Amino acid sequence: MGTSRDAERTLIASNRKARHDYTVLKTYEAGIVLAGTEVKSLREGRVSLVDAFAQERDGEIMLYGLHIAEYGYGTWTNHAPRRTRKLLLRRVEIARILAQTREGGITLVPLSMYFSGGWAKLELGLARGRRSYDKRQALAERDANREIARELGRRLKGRYGRG
Repeated sequence: MGTSRDAERTLIASNRKARHDYTVLKTYEAGIVLAGTEVKSLREGRVSLVDAFAQERDGEIMLYGLHIAEYGYGTWTNHAPRRTRKLLLRRVEIARILAQTREGGITLVPLSMYFSGGWAKLELGLARGRRSYDKRQALAERDANREIARELGRRLKGRYGRG
């Protein structure tokens, strides 16, 4: 029987630039192997996904470049901020991901980090890089949608006369 704690999702950090630079084809939820001081830093929100990426190593998927700041009250047991971390996925998921990344042009990008039911999770995206003209087109489309929503909001609020 699920409790409300199972559904609770507290966002720690998100990688907005990834959604701009890549077209996300599919997302996966992965657990992360962390040290105690890393979890405490995550709870303070001291993490950066900017340069992070995932790759296969020895049949497992590893996360590189994730920066979790050292815990302020940590002692000699503190962690290295940019160490390589193992991602926890099911074997079937790993096999599917590796088959698609070997095709070429597809990469694994961390999209967001959050706590789910007390566990630190990473939303991992199977993504294809966008070219600069695709990025411009996506920006133009987003701006057009924003303008349409703004106009619709004005009309619904009755700022313009009918007709």
